[in-house]
Amino acid sequence: MKAIILAGGGGTRLWPVSRRRSPKQVEAIVGDRSLLQATYDRLRRAFKPQDILVAAAEAQRAKVAAQLPRLPLANLILEPYRRDTASAIGFALLQAARRDPDDNFAVIYSDAYVKDVDEYLRVIRSADQVVASHPDRILLIGIKPSYPETGYGYIRTGPLVQKRRTGGRADFVFKLDRFIEKPSLDKAREYLAHGGYLWNPGLIVGRIGRFLSLYERDLPEHARIFTAMKKSFGLRGETAAVRRLFKKLPSISVDYGILEKQKGLLVMPADFGWADVGNWRTVRDVLAADPDANVVKGLHVGIDSRGNLIYGRPGKLMATVGVHGMVIIDTGDTVLVCPQDRAQDVKKLVAELEGCSRYRKYS
Repeated sequence: MKAIILAGGGGTRLWPVSRRRSPKQVEAIVGDRSLLQATYDRLRRAFKPQDILVAAAEAQRAKVAAQLPRLPLANLILEPYRRDTASAIGFALLQAARRDPDDNFAVIYSDAYVKDVDEYLRVIRSADQVVASHPDRILLIGIKPSYPETGYGYIRTGPLVQKRRTGGRADFVFKLDRFIEKPSLDKAREYLAHGGYLWNPGLIVGRIGRFLSLYERDLPEHARIFTAMKKSFGLRGETAAVRRLFKKLPSISVDYGILEKQKGLLVMPADFGWADVGNWRTVRDVLAADPDANVVKGLHVGIDSRGNLIYGRPGKLMATVGVHGMVIIDTGDTVLVCPQDRAQDVKKLVAELEGCSRYRKYS
């Protein structure tokens, strides 16, 4: 089985630590290791280095190589342009298929937090075995929701297909009924009470050749370009040809382009303490000891200050009085202050910066 780490995102909601030149996956947002390093470390407990592939932006080549010195350079798959997840996954699978198109794969996003790593790896092994016995099916790992989250997409489970045991634990495999967009709070509460709804973390497991064949029917322009790329493999001008062709790939997510068009998808519920490290509120939720605790990186003195996320610079004191539920980030050239319940809007702020020539350098 091949683990494919997607590490090409922009991470704009984690600005100003995450920026164009150094996006969130190569930054130490949670803990002392970057999100990418933490993901790689997690997988290395179950995968050999040659079975882990990292799909990253071409501009991040040096940083990724420096952060993952044990990753074979041939396993660093560089995307010359950002063309969303359908292109990123398809291109990575195209490279994996050069070795063995009949091998299984798991798509792993580099920006996730996992609390129970042993259970996480056990679930991936179980999913691999399900696909091995159903090579024409694609399986998604869904997360049992622990609270009514409105920032995630959901999956509704259908009829039970299989019950199996792996590593002493029971797994239930269902037919996927439907995908659901990010819900309102009332709907999210309804889904939590129902029990048949799961968070969709984008964990895809399947057979390499089978998944690539889905592009031919559902994303024919991608398939045409991928075929042209394959013809350049092994030739002297491969790099230039791939770069020229990659630019022509349409931008579309794998969810809209492939997954939501499929019938017969499988889904396996899991619970290993997963969170999408997508905004500063999530970072605080992951790191906080309790709801009223301040999460501090650096030096902080506070009076009547609770439930804050405070990131400062080494040697610089951050002081707060009467501040509750705020995000305060100081990166040296930039200071961000916002309520945690507005953390999703940081992405809009970055869009404002990129639209202004005076401030674009800070994005």
